[in-house]
Amino acid sequence: MAMKNRNNTAGTDREQGRSTADYYKLNTRAVDDLVGANESNSPRVSKEELDKYRSRRGRVRMPDWLKAAFIKWWFAGSVCFFIFWGLGVYIADQLDMLTVLAIVLGIVTDVLENNIFRYYADPKGDNDRWMMLPQKRLSSFFLNILYAGLLLLFVFMAYNLLNASILGVTGETGTIPVGVGPILFGLFYMGFDMLFLGMKRMFSRIVDDAKRESKTHEQ
Repeated sequence: MAMKNRNNTAGTDREQGRSTADYYKLNTRAVDDLVGANESNSPRVSKEELDKYRSRRGRVRMPDWLKAAFIKWWFAGSVCFFIFWGLGVYIADQLDMLTVLAIVLGIVTDVLENNIFRYYADPKGDNDRWMMLPQKRLSSFFLNILYAGLLLLFVFMAYNLLNASILGVTGETGTIPVGVGPILFGLFYMGFDMLFLGMKRMFSRIVDDAKRESKTHEQ
């Protein structure tokens, strides 16, 4: 009887030792997986799922589009303040001023604004939708200047239409009802930028849907 009890005790000890060893082996593997985790071997988690585990206490969460709009408005308004107002007394020709504005706006977009979007993107590439040229290349520097010139053209067309409509209502002549200022200039510039970005996303969806349908027909 005593021999049987000793055998049972030895068997229980072996089972406990084996389960303990398996437990530590399992956790060691989990630690190794955690240490060696990177973007290539980790499952992709959606932004909505990650937001569930982020602390929001004491903070007012702004929508992404509002953050992007504020950044674009602020940079455009700052360029208007420092360049249009600051250099207005030195650059009298309107075409020269528009050229300088387009160059500065394009540089600010490529060097400052887009890099801010890339830096705060979570996950990486999430803010590409707020950039006309999301890829960082040498050609994007010059293309952003051309794009800024296009936006600037629409901004001044908006100013002309606004002033023409006000003059048509008031009947005043020889005055400019609405002058160029940082706040309204930034709003116009940001508005047209967001409009063109929306058109770009819509066009991309149309092209992707067309490609998907063509692949379906081929299969």
